[in-house]
Amino acid sequence: MSLIENWREEKQSAWLYRAVVEAEPDPTKKALFVALAAAAESQADIWQQRLRTEAGTVPGEFHPSQRARLVKRLIRILGPRAIRPVLAAMKVRGVSVYSDGRIGHHPMPASVADVGRGHKGVSSGGNLRAAVFGINDGLVSNASLMMGVAGASNDIRIILLSGMAGLLAGAFSMAAGEYVSMRSQRELFEYQIGLEREELAEYPEEEAEELALIYNARGLPMEDARRLAQDLMQDEEHALDTLAREELGLNPDDLGSPWGAAMASFVAFAVGGAVPLLPFLLNPGQHALVMSAAFTGMALFVIGALLSLFTGRSAWRSGLRMVLIGGSAGIVTYWIGSMIGAGLS
Repeated sequence: MSLIENWREEKQSAWLYRAVVEAEPDPTKKALFVALAAAAESQADIWQQRLRTEAGTVPGEFHPSQRARLVKRLIRILGPRAIRPVLAAMKVRGVSVYSDGRIGHHPMPASVADVGRGHKGVSSGGNLRAAVFGINDGLVSNASLMMGVAGASNDIRIILLSGMAGLLAGAFSMAAGEYVSMRSQRELFEYQIGLEREELAEYPEEEAEELALIYNARGLPMEDARRLAQDLMQDEEHALDTLAREELGLNPDDLGSPWGAAMASFVAFAVGGAVPLLPFLLNPGQHALVMSAAFTGMALFVIGALLSLFTGRSAWRSGLRMVLIGGSAGIVTYWIGSMIGAGLS
């Protein structure tokens, strides 16, 4: 980035910090963003001084971009917590304080070794949960589609064709959506880390102070926060990782492969979507629809029971609830299909 662009980025960050201050009712968070706005103004002054000495120019009056103006409106309407990913993308630091319901809930690190510890070991459980939900999405959506078509027509071939089309369309749609989501997340992380690396080289003391302000806002005494931030700055890669977590609210451990995520979503949805199709493929007779509903019901119960591993609730209760929810969706779509079929006949 050029010197003028760096100056503009810091001025815009300060402008957005003040917008967050206006919308933030919590006095502790408000104080944090007031301090971060002052820090951003100070960093803008550093870039302005470099412009004066190296380029012989002085930037004119700052005007926020149209995107920044839109973000400010969103802050006023929705509040900063609701749009924290947008704020992170706009170089608003400290959004990690919105990662839970209150400041101080996140376990505070007491040493460099503790930083990021609470973020580790989550990815594998999150992947399992995502796989279970992906299978459930494929199962419910494709079963409902087939039930709707069955309500409108008793032609087995049409029901089978609609189920296969629904499976492929849904699986590719899920894969494409997951790829775009993961790719966008990685691009945001790579862009923000690039900015942080440049700023860390330009003014490490100011970056350490920003990090200390965030730790202080989350409950660590200021002197301890400054000592911890200074320790973290001794290792650049560790410092960058910490800045991503604590300033941007990003977790580098969650940034997997976009292609891997797309393939996993495709397979999970396809596995779920194949369950109501199996009876039509194995025995496409008059009882295929009944068998499809039975297969779907059993699969829904198993998925509900698996989800109880994440909720701590009774497996039987969770399984039956999933059968009730998925079964209701199938019944409603069958009824709608029947109405449409009757209207077209």
